[in-house]
Amino acid sequence: MRQPLEDRIITISRAKSTCDYPESFMLVSSMKPCPCGFHNHPEKECMCSSGMVQKYFNRISGPLLDRIDIHIEVVPVKYDKLSDHSKIEKSDVVRQRVVRARAIQSKRFETVRGVYANAQISSSMQRKFCQLDKTGGRLLKTAMELRGLSARAYDRILKVARTIPDLAESEIITAEHISEAINYRNLDREGWAG
Repeated sequence: MRQPLEDRIITISRAKSTCDYPESFMLVSSMKPCPCGFHNHPEKECMCSSGMVQKYFNRISGPLLDRIDIHIEVVPVKYDKLSDHSKIEKSDVVRQRVVRARAIQSKRFETVRGVYANAQISSSMQRKFCQLDKTGGRLLKTAMELRGLSARAYDRILKVARTIPDLAESEIITAEHISEAINYRNLDREGWAG
């Protein structure tokens, strides 16, 4: 699964031949934070030892996790927030924002063959399409050093940081966009699982 996520090609090798099939898919997955499900829960106490939590978390392959663009921790939503209808954004509004962002990306990559979205850009293309100001660059450098992030994580952060201003119909990637993209990689936090 790692190579198709990375290369967007599935290769089938047999004794006499090899076939490559183009693929493009979106991987969406979920997991409990620990065996009992209450690690980092705001109200309930986790019954697992830190060793159990780490063992559970280690079931995820590091290289696979590195290839996932966004991984966030979702905590339970309280009733008051669920029942409050005053600040709910309609699905159609969100859909329209995504459609506009995709149109921005299509226009940005119209001269690049085979690239239609930020997720498809290569590391070399990031220099052109994901330029950071000094503040954003320092912020990303600090995060890389503190969290011990890999080059793949760096690439993923830049792609997500490029998408955030697209959703806001802005061209410039700011330090706030970099910060938000870094925070979408919760499982990179050192010591998250124990």
